[in-house]
Amino acid sequence: MSAPIAEFANDARDFALADAVAAGEPLLIRGLCRDWPLVQAAKRSFGEFAQAVAALDNGAPVDVLRMPPEAEGVVGYNAALDGFNYQHFRVGVTEALQRLAAYSRTNGAVPGLALQSALVSECLPGFLATHPMPCLPMSAQPRLWAGNRVVTPAHFDASHNLAVVACGRRRFTLFPTDQVANLYIGPLDFAPTGAALTLARPDQPDFERHPRLREALANALVAELEPGDALYMPPLWWHQVESLEPLNALVNYWWMPAQLEGRATAPALGALLHARLAFAALPAKERQAWRTLFDHYVFGDADPAAHIPESKRGVLGELDPEALAALRERIRSGL
Repeated sequence: MSAPIAEFANDARDFALADAVAAGEPLLIRGLCRDWPLVQAAKRSFGEFAQAVAALDNGAPVDVLRMPPEAEGVVGYNAALDGFNYQHFRVGVTEALQRLAAYSRTNGAVPGLALQSALVSECLPGFLATHPMPCLPMSAQPRLWAGNRVVTPAHFDASHNLAVVACGRRRFTLFPTDQVANLYIGPLDFAPTGAALTLARPDQPDFERHPRLREALANALVAELEPGDALYMPPLWWHQVESLEPLNALVNYWWMPAQLEGRATAPALGALLHARLAFAALPAKERQAWRTLFDHYVFGDADPAAHIPESKRGVLGELDPEALAALRERIRSGL
């Protein structure tokens, strides 16, 4: 039903991120970070990996989610959809790894445990000097994700994303943005991870309950990553991530092109919510009229201000920092 994610055909040392970004498609880069010390430790054993991480840990608390055994490791909602299916803790990285080690020695079902989006510079500061990622801008700060057999349902990031498996194995299932109607996405403003998640299970499909999921899976791309492998995901691609071992760890980097930093991520998501509030209740003809204006001024390829002198283009032209700040204030005051 699905197809494999395209792989970089040459030696990973020849990988150029700019080419992947320009192509705008997901790309798997086998062995991009095979020389990382943590990856080398993970290839020897889970225990060596945990010891290597503990040696970098400064004890700073990080976010950890604990799901009950009956959740089968899925990060999500409770049965009533009025809350989430996990408990939230703030503990050190080493403490989380110790709990994972204890679970791995337990017979039978165990809770799911997920260390989430820990900024590496704040909890593992020594990582940066020994685990380089020279193909990324300096603004792309690494984040650590670790856990046992956890499933993060399909969601999207507004930024570019480069994800590196550091320990264990992870299966990524990706869907193009246009599959949104077939993925049964939950509430935009109430989600376990801050990003809207699918309510369906692409890994355990229930086509009677979610019949349109067949179409999504027909358009899916799938790959399993080993330690040292990396995956580039363009913005707005839906991706489900399944961790397949008793101990898994991933380091990811989010970034935006330099010209868009500080402008395009959170404001774009906010604009989607604002647009829903502004247009959803309008009559169909008015919604279509607004769609035409958005296509012209926002999403079209042609320059909507080509006929206006550059000095008079206002928000349709290039904005210096002062003009950008004034526009933001104008938008805030109008809300």
